[in-house]
Amino acid sequence: MSFSSSVKSELCRLENIEACCVLSELAAVVWLNGAAAPVPGDGFNIRITTENAAFARWIYSSIRKYCGVIPEVTIRRSRKLKKHATYMLFLTSASGSGILMEKTGITAVSDGDRCELMLTRKTDQEQACCIKAFLRGAFLAGGSISDPEKTYHLELTSRTSEQAGEIRRLMGFYGLNGRTIIRKGSYVTYLKEGENIVDFLNVIGAHRALMELENVRILKGMRNNVNRIVNCETANLGKTVNASVRQVENILYIAENIGLDKLPPSLREIAELRLEHKDLSLTELGQMLSPPLGKSGVNHRLRKLDRIAEKHRGGPPELKDGDNGEEI
Repeated sequence: MSFSSSVKSELCRLENIEACCVLSELAAVVWLNGAAAPVPGDGFNIRITTENAAFARWIYSSIRKYCGVIPEVTIRRSRKLKKHATYMLFLTSASGSGILMEKTGITAVSDGDRCELMLTRKTDQEQACCIKAFLRGAFLAGGSISDPEKTYHLELTSRTSEQAGEIRRLMGFYGLNGRTIIRKGSYVTYLKEGENIVDFLNVIGAHRALMELENVRILKGMRNNVNRIVNCETANLGKTVNASVRQVENILYIAENIGLDKLPPSLREIAELRLEHKDLSLTELGQMLSPPLGKSGVNHRLRKLDRIAEKHRGGPPELKDGDNGEEI
């Protein structure tokens, strides 16, 4: 089962939902997913189509319980794979489509062969629970969410710009800044970023899915932090190794071409220690000196050795005795 399907299955199993909220959900479902066909002189027939079995059962039971009418259900299976099924719920004008439309605040406008469903209920004037329920119905009707292991993306598909605008407006009540694009003739309102999707799941009541997504976010965050630390440590280790190799090469060059005995005592001491302990850090080298020296002091002396070697490669340097061992 995909993550989207599991979220929808959870939403369809929610209990203790007030009647007003169920009707708000149905309003979103009928408006966004319903299709109307005019019956000459006798109202409209309503058809709702879905491929989610749990959602189809929820629509059937909700219409039957809260509208007092019974939809006709037809199941159509795919001819090719015979795995996917499409569930179609019908309400004719004779079986109570008018009651459903009245209860949910939906009207239909017919223009010849074309018929469009219109939302007349004022969702923003209802209780907050009903606004959440409407968004829940919008997700059930045309929503999808990507597998959080791969990416964070949630979208709600609608047929018209008016429907997309209403979805964005209701999201705005909860600080969710949905954006809409047109894809294959449909209006897709989407949310990105894990935090926004978590907030939306909380609004519509998908708390189990929310916890699953949060667990994924935590694990991904931990993996990213570990990777950053490892990469940083690896980069630092690489720099340390490269510096150590350079220092040893320069000291060996000085030993072969100048002689370590020609160095000032302070530089000769650190040079001999570095040759003897190639893998030690600057701090560890400094602790072996007499008297002990800090990391910056050790680094300063090794840099002097680097400069001596580089200067000699371009021409023999002249050294002077002294505590600081500065080359001329």
